[in-house]
Amino acid sequence: MIQYLPVEESVIDGKGLYFIPCIWVHGNKNGIGDFQGKGLGTALLKAAENDAKNMGAKGMAAWGLRLPFWMKASWFKKHGYQEADKDFLKLLVWKPFSDDASQPHWIHPRKKVQKISEKVTVTAFIYGWCPAQNIVFERDKRASMEFGDKVVFTSLDTSDREVFLESGISDGIFIDGEQISTGPPLSYDKILKKIAKKVKKKKTVIKDKSSSKKN
Repeated sequence: MIQYLPVEESVIDGKGLYFIPCIWVHGNKNGIGDFQGKGLGTALLKAAENDAKNMGAKGMAAWGLRLPFWMKASWFKKHGYQEADKDFLKLLVWKPFSDDASQPHWIHPRKKVQKISEKVTVTAFIYGWCPAQNIVFERDKRASMEFGDKVVFTSLDTSDREVFLESGISDGIFIDGEQISTGPPLSYDKILKKIAKKVKKKKTVIKDKSSSKKN
């Protein structure tokens, strides 16, 4: 499968292009078997590019990792894509279809995630494009509910372009303003432990403050 959409509706800054959030070919031995390395990814990419051209796009953009595994940036480069922008391990690449095509850029985080001093704050950004990120979001939401009113859970639907642009964050989980790694997807138990650690620490801080006031 391949996902692509107008760049103006995506998580990058661009105009007149289409953007690829994900391209995936089954590579596991179980199920239908390993279909990678047989030209399916190339066929999907070519079909998406042709479709975008027919819809008047001036180019195609995509993102890839600079490391040699899933969504490799090097794979796109083999198919004529060139570097447009960098963001640590993520590389933004693009292929212009016309001379007047404008180069795209990453949209970086624009503000810090707020936290509430009296309670543990869990903030979840969800764009909806990635199954792995969606799984982590649901696990994080369920884990937060385990702590009742000790945890304030807030979700932000960044598929709404205005919501995304306000923060510059498409997907991510933040506990008291600190982002936790979500890839590979964290298990429910690991997320629960991370929140529990923050709740325990918060209790200790509150007790210490109360003791200081009495003294």
